[in-house]
Amino acid sequence: MKKLKTSELNRLSIEEFQQSEKNPVVVVLDNIRSMNNIGSVFRSCDAFRVDKLYLCGITATPPHREIQKTALDATESVDWKYFEETPAAIKFLKENGFTVFAVEQTDKSFLLNDMLVKHNEKIALVFGNEINGISEDALNVCDHALEIPQFGTKHSLNISVSVGIVLWDIISKHHETLNH
Repeated sequence: MKKLKTSELNRLSIEEFQQSEKNPVVVVLDNIRSMNNIGSVFRSCDAFRVDKLYLCGITATPPHREIQKTALDATESVDWKYFEETPAAIKFLKENGFTVFAVEQTDKSFLLNDMLVKHNEKIALVFGNEINGISEDALNVCDHALEIPQFGTKHSLNISVSVGIVLWDIISKHHETLNH
């Protein structure tokens, strides 16, 4: 076994990434405070070739040195848009055929591993503030809520970790349905 060099990874250039086919998934950040978390989400969106990233409310936008620290140029590859209000972003997504999922622990949420995904199904995922989660206004306009199964005492994950887990699961399911 040998570790691969960056030059051996066959990475897309930013231009190739921008022109490539994306997965029909949009990530929505609802009032995220930490610029390091925002940068990490950009990187995860790049890694899973997400269609778009919506930054809402107090969520900072590029260009910003603190975002760039963890984004590592993913702010250049990932298509993003800012909305002042998260419900407006959700309404826009619904009008464009997306089913919107709050990633939140609610009385009606279901577990991520129970989620069924059809190939090319247009999915939007809303992730909330590090302290308060998704705002009530945003939660009230989402179609469904899903949560990541957890088995410890905290029942809480860092937002950037949650984004990575949920994107991996949903993108994997998109591709599984393509191959069956």
